[in-house]
Formats: sequence, C-alpha cells, structure tokens
Amino acid sequence: MGNNQYVVPTEDGWGIRKEKSDKLTKKFDTKAEAVKRATEIAKNQKSELTILKKDGTIQNKNSFGNDPNPPKDKK
Repeated sequence: MGNNQYVVPTEDGWGIRKEKSDKLTKKFDTKAEAVKRATEIAKNQKSELTILKKDGTIQNKNSFGNDPNPPKDKK
C-alpha cells in the first residue's frame, strides 16, 4: 500500500497527497478539481481515495480495485 490518495484542505485551497506523506502531489483552487484529479490517479493505480472535509474529518472514501471489503456477490 502507500499509493492511496487523499484530497486534503490547504490554507488557500485543496491538495492531493499520498497516504503517509505530508508533501502535496498537486494543489488546486477548488475541491472539485482536486477530487477529479485524485479520482483519476486512484483509478490508474487501483488504489483507495479518501476525501476530507475542511475540518480534516473524512467526507467520503472510494476504492478503485483494491477494496479490502468488496461487496459479496448476490445470487
């Protein structure tokens, strides 16, 4: 693991960073731009995406191919 992506608030906008990293991969003016790009990265890397709120709490999580709890098949 370690390729999981986080959309995080910054002082003047929003950023994307990898899991367990303090360094931003990229900064954006809007949350929507950051979420769009982070989603692309997570899909390409088949990793998890965690979107934080302004207060730092988790707003949403998405898995793109590496879900530790995949849904059970309904038969």
